[in-house]
Amino acid sequence: MTVRSARALAAATAALLTLGGLAACSGDGGGSDPDRVDVVAAFYPLQFLAEKIGGDAVAVTSLAKPGAEPHDLELNPRQVGQVADAELIVYLAGFQPAVDEAVEQNGGKRAFDVAGVQPLLDAAAGGHQHDGEAGHEESGGKDPHLWLDPTRLATVGDRLAERLGRVDPDRAADFTARATALRAELTGLDADYARGLATCQRREIVTSHTAFGYLAEHYRLDQVGITGLSPDAEPSPQRLAEVAEEAREHGATTIFFETLVSPKVAETVAREVGARTAVLDPIEGRPADGDYLSAMRANLQTLRTALDCS
Repeated sequence: MTVRSARALAAATAALLTLGGLAACSGDGGGSDPDRVDVVAAFYPLQFLAEKIGGDAVAVTSLAKPGAEPHDLELNPRQVGQVADAELIVYLAGFQPAVDEAVEQNGGKRAFDVAGVQPLLDAAAGGHQHDGEAGHEESGGKDPHLWLDPTRLATVGDRLAERLGRVDPDRAADFTARATALRAELTGLDADYARGLATCQRREIVTSHTAFGYLAEHYRLDQVGITGLSPDAEPSPQRLAEVAEEAREHGATTIFFETLVSPKVAETVAREVGARTAVLDPIEGRPADGDYLSAMRANLQTLRTALDCS
């Protein structure tokens, strides 16, 4: 445990030099349990992975709190201290600017960026592309919502197990075993999605923002986003009219909105086309009931109903 203590002391010192006066705030952060690896997870899906793979060998702190939208997370001094003190920081670069900044200042080699595990999909500003038509304008950058493809999440879990094993070599085999068990669960989830969405009357999903690109790409659905990647963006009247026209064209009966943002935009389009609304959870925050796996299965049932799948 000497190496861990030295690393935690160095990280805490760096945080003090950077922010000043945070000793009282960061003193109850990492390093409190010498028998467990102190992990900071940037938001819920990464917390889920760390807890499932780490088991009782880790103490996981999530920076994004339940019920809070994680995109625009602002870190308080105590949370910055937690980042500085952690033995492993699990985050997704480009998703939460405040976390990126804290990791850049205090993370060092303790940071594990899951965006580097597999190439990310390009981010598009909503809508889809018909054969022979130009697509909607690209918003630039990459889509961070990789966890909505369970096969990608399983691969991230494998790499996380390797990183945990480097932090705590005595338990490396345990981390690998748990990652293997989680991969089996995620493989089963993937199979359920493939079967459940194989035969549907429609394949277009109209969403309040384009968080479901990975899910759509993996299961051959066509995402029509009212806005781009930012859930708080206000669509123009022109964009609302375009989405309404596409929804009518494809006979959409459901307009999806999310758990952590206002449903008003989705309700506007639904009224225009005579459709209903329903929640499709991007699982950016901890579900009110259950976990990632149960939320994904609830999404599957919602999609099957909306798309008239047999």
